[in-house]
Amino acid sequence: MGYLETYINKIKARGNEALAESVSQTAEEVGSQHLNNFDFVSHEIGLLLGNVQSGKTGQMFGIMCKAADLGFPVFLLLTTDNVVLQQQTLQRVKEDLEGFCICGENDSRLFVDSNLEQPAIVVLKKNARMLKLWDTVFHSTDFMLGNPLFIVDDEADAASLNTKVNQQEVSSINKYLNSIKNDASSSLYLQVTGTPQALFLQAEATGWKPLFTHYFKPGKAYMGGEFFFPANADIPSCIRLLDDIPSEDDALQEAVIHHLVASAQMLLAGKPVCNFMIHPSVRVAQHNQYAKQVETILARLTADFDKSEIQDAIREIYAKSLPQKTAARSLEEVTAYIRELLTSQKVAVIILNGKNEVDSSEYSHGSNIVIGGNTLGRGVTFPGLATVYYTRTSKNPQADTMWQHSRMFGYDRDAGLIKLYIDSRLYELFTEINATNNALIAQIEKGLSNVRICYAGGIKPTRANVLDNKKVNIIPGGKNFFPYEVDNTDIEALDKLLAPFDEKKDRYQANLNIIRKMLDFIEAPDFPLDAFKGFIDTFIAQNPTAQGTLIVRRERDIKKGGRALLSPDDWNLGASITDKVVLTMYKMTGSKEKGWDGRKVWVPNIKLPDEAVYYDVEE
Repeated sequence: MGYLETYINKIKARGNEALAESVSQTAEEVGSQHLNNFDFVSHEIGLLLGNVQSGKTGQMFGIMCKAADLGFPVFLLLTTDNVVLQQQTLQRVKEDLEGFCICGENDSRLFVDSNLEQPAIVVLKKNARMLKLWDTVFHSTDFMLGNPLFIVDDEADAASLNTKVNQQEVSSINKYLNSIKNDASSSLYLQVTGTPQALFLQAEATGWKPLFTHYFKPGKAYMGGEFFFPANADIPSCIRLLDDIPSEDDALQEAVIHHLVASAQMLLAGKPVCNFMIHPSVRVAQHNQYAKQVETILARLTADFDKSEIQDAIREIYAKSLPQKTAARSLEEVTAYIRELLTSQKVAVIILNGKNEVDSSEYSHGSNIVIGGNTLGRGVTFPGLATVYYTRTSKNPQADTMWQHSRMFGYDRDAGLIKLYIDSRLYELFTEINATNNALIAQIEKGLSNVRICYAGGIKPTRANVLDNKKVNIIPGGKNFFPYEVDNTDIEALDKLLAPFDEKKDRYQANLNIIRKMLDFIEAPDFPLDAFKGFIDTFIAQNPTAQGTLIVRRERDIKKGGRALLSPDDWNLGASITDKVVLTMYKMTGSKEKGWDGRKVWVPNIKLPDEAVYYDVEE
C-alpha cells in the first residue's frame, strides 16, 4: 500500500470521509500536474493556497505522501518560529504519517543513521540557529547530492522572505533557506499559506515567487470570509457593530453574556469547550486592562444575576443565539448553567501574549475568555470559538496580517452561536480584504499565470520590507495613463474593431473582453501595458461579462510626447466614471509637425476604477 493510500485510509478510519476525499483529490492533482513532471535537476517553487483555518495541514500531508510515492525521499517541514507549534506539528506528523523516518530538531543522528531506507521528514521551526544547524547536517551528508529535497513551508509568507531586500542584503532565515534548497542536487519548495500577497508580489528573479499555484476549496462545513464578510450583501446577523452600542463597557458586557449563553448551549450539549477571544492590540498593558474589565464584569454579573436587567439581557441574547449543530437547550436550562458557571468561578480568563506563555491545553476545555495580541494570529487555533471581540487598529492596515487575525474561521464553528463584535470601519476593511481574496482565487481558478492585486480603503497588501521597491509598481486608480511612444501592430484590424464606435455618442459601454482585445494591438515600450491587461484580466476572471467604458475619438492632432493626451472635456468625462475601467482611444492624424512621422496611430488612455491601489511586479 502506498503512502498516500495509507494516509487516506487513516483519515477515513477517523470518520472523516469528506476530508479524505478532499486530501486525495488535492494530492492527485498536484502529483499529476507538478510532481510527475519533476526533472530531478531543477529547483522549483510552488504554492498551495487554502483559506485561513481550512485544513491546510491535512492537504500538506497528502501531497507529501504522494511525493513519497513518486520517489521523493527527503522532506523538510517548516513551521513558524514557535516552540509549541513546532512540537504540535511534529506530534501530528508522528500520529498521521506511517512508514517515514520522522525527525525533530534534535534528531540529526537519527536522520544520518536512517540512510534514507525510509523517506525522512524533518520538522523544524523557522529559526536562524536551527536552520543553520540543519543546513550543516544536510551539507555534511552525501544524501542531497543524489536525491531531491522536498521542502514544505507552512505559513511561507511569514519569516521566509528576504526582509532586507531593499538594503541589498539577505536576512538570516532567507539566507539559510536558500542554502538548504540550493545545496541539494534538486528541490521542490512548496509554499503553504492562506495569505499569499507577499509571495505574489515577489519578483521572479528572487527565486521566491511561486511558479505554480494550486488552490484547494474548503469543505462545505467551513465558515470563512463569505460567511462573515460577504461582498455586495447585507451585514450578516453574526456581526455586532460596536458603533451601535452606547459604550465600551456595555459592549464588553454584552459580549461576555453572549459567551456565557454560548458556553451553556455548547457545554450542556456535550461539547468540551467554548472559547471567547478578545483581540485589542499588541500592547501587554491593554491586555491586562481588558482582563481586569472582564473580571469586573463577571463579578458584577455574579452579584446582580437575579436583577431584571441581567435576566433581560440573557433572555434577549438567548433568543438570538440558538445553536444549529446541536439541539437548543431551554432558556431555564441555559440560565441555570450560567449561574453555576459564575458562582463556581468556572469561567477562565487567560492572557495569551509574549509575557504569558500558555499551553493550548488550557483553552481546550471548559469556558474560557482568551485575551491577547500577535499570539492570537497566525498558526494558533481556538476550538469551540463562539465569540470574538476585535478592536485592533492600525494606521497602515496590512491585508495579510489582518486576515490572519480571522481566528473565527473554521469548521467547528456553529453558525447559530458565533458572534463577532467589531466596529464598522474594521468591518469594511475585512470586507474589502475578502473581496480581494475572492479576486485572487478567481484568477488562480481561471488559470492566469500572473496574479494581480489591488486594494481600496488605504489597505496595504503586506509589509513593505519584503517587497523590492525597484520591482513593485504602484498604480493608483482614478489616474490617467497613456504611452509617449506608441505603435499599432495591426492598425487595419484595430480600425475594424473600433468601427462600430463613432462620435455620435460621447461614450460607450463595452465588454472588458473587447477592451482587452483592443490593447492587444498596442505596442508601447516603457509603458506598463501588460500590467493594465493583467488588471483587466482580473476583473474578467471575477465576472466574465464585466463592463467598461469606451471613449473613441478620431482625427486628433496632438503633439507627440505632450504632458497631457486628453482634451479637457474627455478628461472630465472619464473622471466622472469612477467604478469602471475607462479606455479612451485617440486616432492621431499622423502630422509630421506634431512628431508622428506621417503615420496614423491609435493611442490609448487607460484609467482603472477609483479608490483602489493596484500592484504590479516587474520581472
